[in-house]
Amino acid sequence: MGRFKKTIRNAIGNVVTLIFSLIVMIPLVVLFLNSFKSSAEANSMTLSLPKRWAFENYAIVIEKGKLVSSFFNGFLYATCSCVIIVMVVSCAAFVISRNHHGVNKILYYFIIAGIAMPINNVALMKVMQVLHLVNTRFGIILLYSAINIPLSLFLSYGFISTIPREIDEAAVIDGCFPAQLFVKVIMPLLKPIISTLFVLNFMAVWNDFTMPLYYLNNSGKWPMTLAVYNFFGAFQNSWNYVAADIMLTLLPVLIVFILGQKYIVGGISAGSVKG
Repeated sequence: MGRFKKTIRNAIGNVVTLIFSLIVMIPLVVLFLNSFKSSAEANSMTLSLPKRWAFENYAIVIEKGKLVSSFFNGFLYATCSCVIIVMVVSCAAFVISRNHHGVNKILYYFIIAGIAMPINNVALMKVMQVLHLVNTRFGIILLYSAINIPLSLFLSYGFISTIPREIDEAAVIDGCFPAQLFVKVIMPLLKPIISTLFVLNFMAVWNDFTMPLYYLNNSGKWPMTLAVYNFFGAFQNSWNYVAADIMLTLLPVLIVFILGQKYIVGGISAGSVKG
């Protein structure tokens, strides 16, 4: 009887999970199908199959939406900021976790306070103007790096704290200098958290809309999110083109998420143990 009840509960749980999965997937399927329809067919935004698969919609969107340059900009911002975040946070988390007292402890809590503190765009704009970073690719990359460092440091610190100090001591006894200890011993152990940080930050930067809107005045430097916004304003009556534009914007972040999803749960759970 107990086994029967457990089977029923599992079956109900699977059905509920399937229903929620379908609810999440339906909008994506609608976008995918309508991206291959004619303008008249796509206006209804239904789940019906296209009468004729218009693959040329994607070519038109890429050409008229200037997606090549926008894709390059978005990929540049996301990749460069993620590399900076991973490098800075890994080094900082290792030093702070191994010397978590005095100035290091104060500095750690000061940095992670940025997780809860809102961004003051007025003051930030003034700082960016003084440093001549407004409307520059380098400026937006630094901006994304600074915004995402607090949470990344929190996760990295928790993960590195789980690595036994005995590994450090054994490496030092074998003749490792501090830099060699970090690069040759610690870094290989950080693959789960590095993969997690890269995926999460890449998704956050790629999907961000507000920072480029405020700090990039040149449309030639806009990422994909602003390109979609601009494209929708020009082709708001052509839902087939809008759907194709959105699908092209979603594709890179979906690929990154699929490739790195196996690291996300382990990296976050290990990184949130201590902090």
